[in-house]
Amino acid sequence: MSERSETRLELEVRQFIEDMGLFYEEQGFPPMAGRLAGWLLICDPPHQTAGELAEVLEASAGSISSMTRLLTQCGLVERVAVPGQRGAAFRHRTGASTELLTRALERSERACDLFERGLSLLGDHPPETRRRLRDQLEFHRFIRRELPALMERWEKEHRE
Repeated sequence: MSERSETRLELEVRQFIEDMGLFYEEQGFPPMAGRLAGWLLICDPPHQTAGELAEVLEASAGSISSMTRLLTQCGLVERVAVPGQRGAAFRHRTGASTELLTRALERSERACDLFERGLSLLGDHPPETRRRLRDQLEFHRFIRRELPALMERWEKEHRE
């Protein structure tokens, strides 16, 4: 590969990483979380140390530490031990998308409990007053009802 095409590929990789940062920012995450997740989706080897992440993403050690912790808590990234290497490395977690849907289902279950409680507090209030809570409750009931079948279909298609 020529220097020119390597440079072009490098620029395209950088653009992908930046676009992932913007995408994650649109979802309410810090852009660095998206940049880190984006790199872990395409890097080789698939595991990277905090130092390697900081170098590639041109980020501080503190930022990498915060973002790996955030993405680990979200279930998108996992810490791994690499034989012959000091300290842990990080990689994109296999099955992360399924885990996100499972967590969304759990959040919808908790939301239903809260919205039902809120509606009981409003008891005899006019329907207009109760509408916002009722709409949220109906949405989350829909998610609770439909998401398991969607997840099952994904698992079936993904296995085949």
